[in-house]
Amino acid sequence: MEGRRSDQYKAQSPGAVEEILDRENKRMADSLASKVTRLKSDTDFTSVTGLLTGSVKRFSTMARSGRDNRKLLCGMAVGLIVVFFILSYLLSRPRT
Repeated sequence: MEGRRSDQYKAQSPGAVEEILDRENKRMADSLASKVTRLKSDTDFTSVTGLLTGSVKRFSTMARSGRDNRKLLCGMAVGLIVVFFILSYLLSRPRT
């Protein structure tokens, strides 16, 4: 197969061979770029999962502890809900 391929390149002009190689190189570079992008998104997802897991563990520990922490926890929950609705309102209203 290699011999056939080199015979094919010998029959063509040097400019045509260079163009073929250039197209193949660009195709392979695009393929590599898409694989790198996929790997980066997987890494981002893994770090977010770790962050959420740690937050849930801290939240659970705080919820299981005494009454004072429960009051603080309820206050934080209410505050986060209010912030969520304010942000969703600000982001959903039409831009002027």
